[in-house]
Amino acid sequence: MPAAPPAASSPERLDRGPERVTDTSEHLSAEPTRPDTDTGKAPNASNAPSSPSSPSSSSSSSPSNSSNEGGGREGRARVALFVATAAGTGYAPIAPGTFGSAAGVLLYLVLAGSGLLVYLAVTVALLGLGIWSAGVAERVYRRRDDGRIVIDEVVGQLLTLAPLPALVPAPQRRAPLLLLTGFLLFRLLDIWKPGLVGRAERSFEGGAGVMMDDVVAGLLGAVLLCALLAALAALGSAA
Repeated sequence: MPAAPPAASSPERLDRGPERVTDTSEHLSAEPTRPDTDTGKAPNASNAPSSPSSPSSSSSSSPSNSSNEGGGREGRARVALFVATAAGTGYAPIAPGTFGSAAGVLLYLVLAGSGLLVYLAVTVALLGLGIWSAGVAERVYRRRDDGRIVIDEVVGQLLTLAPLPALVPAPQRRAPLLLLTGFLLFRLLDIWKPGLVGRAERSFEGGAGVMMDDVVAGLLGAVLLCALLAALAALGSAA
């Protein structure tokens, strides 16, 4: 009588319930349902072969990697908000844009004696930082061009005041009347948004959309300030 075939051994069952990793920076994401495509996690078990010992090592390393990356995203968001709000100036309870422009005047006073090249280099660097930080801040605040974002006013104000270190002698670059004139010119253009200023605001999205209308307003303010300086020089020479 032939021997009965041995009973097939049941495959080893690896009970691997779905792992959930709590992202501590989830509240900073403006698109919580968007899948994270750059997490650096190890491949999923369905895409790569694994030995019986791999589930434990994978499950122990994945939460750590996700936690580290979540902390990194949160840190970058904090830096972005610090820049976008001009070190917290944007949290002013009233007229945060005006406070942002005032912060630009204060920064001008620091840079006025450093020379035109340094002044322009700092302004261009702030423009690049502003585009990045404003884009992040829009996602955090979940609102387009949120009022707390004032780095655009800082950059625009610096652009309007740029003719002073370029054309005015050093002792007069900090004259209160000139600073007040530049401040009022930029605020008027930024609030009114005539012609090119309004078009720039509508032509870009994200951080560039936040920044570019103030850049155009700042450049127009600089042109007007140059014209005013030229008129004052002409009156002075005529007298």
